Amino acid sequence: MNSSNNFQGKAVIISAPSGAGKTTLVNKLLKAKLPLLFSVSACSRAPRDGEEDKKDYYFFSVEEFKEKIKAQDFVEWEEVYKGNFYGTLKKEIERIWEEKKHVVFDVDVVGGISLKKYFKENSISIFIKPPSMEVLSERLKKRNSDDRKAIKNRLEKSFEEMKSIDKFDKIIINDELNISTKYIVEIVEKFLK
Repeated sequence: MNSSNNFQGKAVIISAPSGAGKTTLVNKLLKAKLPLLFSVSACSRAPRDGEEDKKDYYFFSVEEFKEKIKAQDFVEWEEVYKGNFYGTLKKEIERIWEEKKHVVFDVDVVGGISLKKYFKENSISIFIKPPSMEVLSERLKKRNSDDRKAIKNRLEKSFEEMKSIDKFDKIIINDELNISTKYIVEIVEKFLK
């Protein structure tokens, strides 16, 4: 994938188990004065309260998502939970690079590993690690967006995802938000130079 005007955009890949605080850190990173734009992912689930199409996600039906897979419209995609697809559209990255910005991804661990393989040395992958599984469990419960079974599933998935931590370029233990924010901004600033 190449953008116009010889601008070679870079990719900043932020991954974490659900509830580790990656979205909060991505939002903090986007507020730093860096030439970054957020890559809006595609998904096959219904919007949650307050979510907007093309702003929070590109929302597709399962059938539409599968058609886009066949058309090879994705850089990467996966079936995160049964019947629940997530992916990164090629046109989204092209859009960002055309604006002469670098792309920031907020993706799960499998998606992060796939994106790193795709972008290679033109990317940095950062794993946001919770201080402990107990803290992660508490964060998921406080969200109030999932029932007990869903939280249990997320924790089991998180435990598996933690085994892939060594596939990432950098690791940030998200214990103290201000420190984590400072660290992620420094890492990305250095990478973009």
